Amino acid sequence: MERIALIPSYEPGDVLIELARELAENGMRVVVVDDGSGQDYQGVFDRVREYGTVIGYEVNQGKGHALKEGLKFVLDECEECVVVTMDSDGQHKVEDALHLCELAEQDRRTFYLGSRVLPKDAPTKSRYGNAITRLVYKTATGLDVYDTQSGLRAFYCAQIPFLLEIPGERYEYEMNVLLQIAKTKRPIKEERIETIYFDKENSVSHFNAWKDSVRIYKEIFKFVGSSLAAFVVDYAMYVLLLALLGTGEVALIQASFGARAVSSVFNFLVNKLVVFRSSGNLWWESAVYFGLVVFIICVNTLLLSLLSSMGMNVYLAKILVEMVMFVVSYLMQHYVIFRKEKA
Repeated sequence: MERIALIPSYEPGDVLIELARELAENGMRVVVVDDGSGQDYQGVFDRVREYGTVIGYEVNQGKGHALKEGLKFVLDECEECVVVTMDSDGQHKVEDALHLCELAEQDRRTFYLGSRVLPKDAPTKSRYGNAITRLVYKTATGLDVYDTQSGLRAFYCAQIPFLLEIPGERYEYEMNVLLQIAKTKRPIKEERIETIYFDKENSVSHFNAWKDSVRIYKEIFKFVGSSLAAFVVDYAMYVLLLALLGTGEVALIQASFGARAVSSVFNFLVNKLVVFRSSGNLWWESAVYFGLVVFIICVNTLLLSLLSSMGMNVYLAKILVEMVMFVVSYLMQHYVIFRKEKA
């Protein structure tokens, strides 16, 4: 089976030439994507062509775009292969790439990640950035992935169409891939690898700590933002209806149902069209979603009545109950309602 090393590259140094040479000598087919590096770097790419294929375009588009262009090329070129993506800055060792390819050949359903254990003297932006992203990813998906930012990833070629559907043009694309893997319940495994840093601040990396972190995290926090917006709508309607109906037990039930009805429609539309961008069957998704809404309304109302009968302030009780229901609602929508079908 053919093994392909896919390397997105922007303004590379001579280390890319050495990486391509070593990969080729180990039987790998090398595909490098020039992500709009410009004329000043064509000498490097010309040398790389001695060991593999270079494709590209004139204007820089971002790492995610480069990966997708490379995947399209691989999809057209190979009949059966495994692909390993690598960074062009020499941080990944060829033997680790070969090991991941071997694993992907044996298990074609699984995505393999090269997992770095960062030393204490690793660049600050790498060490803390990975820790934060790891925590956010676990919160969003429930999965433990130690190195969410690793660019060394191996997979069987049949996974390429799935990868091409995932949004993102820059560094956020790699996080989106992990999110979609979790969402579609594809297996993912980490393998320990060694990582090389050339200086304390990892100056060879083109990762912008602020701009690219915003791109990465915004894809995760859209999940949370939609629910928070729905909570604001729900709470505003709850307060308004209580003002109109009073604070008796019957009024409490009516206000809870009315507020939930309005906010649930809002939440469903935002989640389907914006957050999950689901193209699934509208009737099935809406039926399951509103079945979930009915369940949550019943539990919500029971808990509100219980807390109110215990003497808790009705407005505080509403906030506490919504925190619990938020977790339940998120998990059901993320893993059941708007889940993409398995390939």
